[in-house]
Amino acid sequence: MSGKEVFYQGNEACAEGALYAGCRFFGGYPITPSTEVAEFLSRRLPRVGGAFIQMEDEIAAMASIIGASLVGKKSLTATSGPGMSLKLENIGFACITEVPCVIVNVMRGGPSTGLPTGPGQSDVMQAKWGTHGDHPAIALAPASVQEIFNETVRAFNISERLRTPVILLTDEIIGHMREKITIPEKGELEIWDRPRPDCPPEEYLPYDTSKGIIPPMADFGSGYRWHVTGLNHDASGFPTNKPSLVQPEEERLMAKVTENLDIIEKYEHLTKDGAKVGIVAYGSSARSANAAIRLALEEGIPVDFIRPITLWPYPSQPTIEMAEKVDTIVVPEMNLGQMIDEVQRCIEGRAKVVGVNRVDGDPITPENILEKIREVA
Repeated sequence: MSGKEVFYQGNEACAEGALYAGCRFFGGYPITPSTEVAEFLSRRLPRVGGAFIQMEDEIAAMASIIGASLVGKKSLTATSGPGMSLKLENIGFACITEVPCVIVNVMRGGPSTGLPTGPGQSDVMQAKWGTHGDHPAIALAPASVQEIFNETVRAFNISERLRTPVILLTDEIIGHMREKITIPEKGELEIWDRPRPDCPPEEYLPYDTSKGIIPPMADFGSGYRWHVTGLNHDASGFPTNKPSLVQPEEERLMAKVTENLDIIEKYEHLTKDGAKVGIVAYGSSARSANAAIRLALEEGIPVDFIRPITLWPYPSQPTIEMAEKVDTIVVPEMNLGQMIDEVQRCIEGRAKVVGVNRVDGDPITPENILEKIREVA
């Protein structure tokens, strides 16, 4: 990949990735450890014709990016656990109204105020189940500063293509670490935009799915008029409670994800001959897992490894394939066990699953994982 090399913090790389993807609006509220995303964009967005606004709270911040998206601007907000909790109702609104937007959650320890300056991976299940009702959930979990840049771009692409919110789950470690990254030349990474209508304004129906499950989206102020509501609605956008309309509409929202796994699902899968131990790790914990696997190999213990980059929807098939080969799967997480439940669910008893868990404000080390590998090998 050609381009400009820079020495960036993860949060700065996230902001730079958003600009590369075409983000022109940020609405947020300062919260550790995500604040650098806002600080960076407060300087850069005005220089590219964009807008930055600090709202009065996280609820308003989420509302503001929905509004910006409705007028046609790619929009972003960034927060951490407590702020994410406040955004959830409006994330549900964006799901049912099919408004594309990207939400960055730089995770820390919790619950409540928890460990504001310490690392954590405490919001994994919140990203899937946080807002109420059945809704599509897409969450990406990068593990390096370069990957934060790339996955921010991909988050915008998926959000635009599928007309749905996308959550980028980083954490305090990779959000604040600095690494050399390459910012690609313009055009080197493909950029996707939302589908827009090609019919006359008087014929436009905002949720007309006669030509596909993802309806075209008109920009407010472009001459097209449409109704936006958090209620279940018909093709015109106006509320309905007809069972014959509500059921297929909710199923369609889920199908936008299940029928587009080819552009959503992403993972790293490394296999070793003779491995009887496997590891599933994501985010910064995957970095420690990589080091532990190298140390284990030096001791003659081969280990399989799966790193989900897309956390939701979870990559079940490679995990099942691992479980059919190994005896035990180790799941290191900076929480008391969240993704381990998903691993157990999808492998259905094919292998034993054990966790390595820390919530004390220190990262999981390679030695923590290596000790568990030795124990179960």
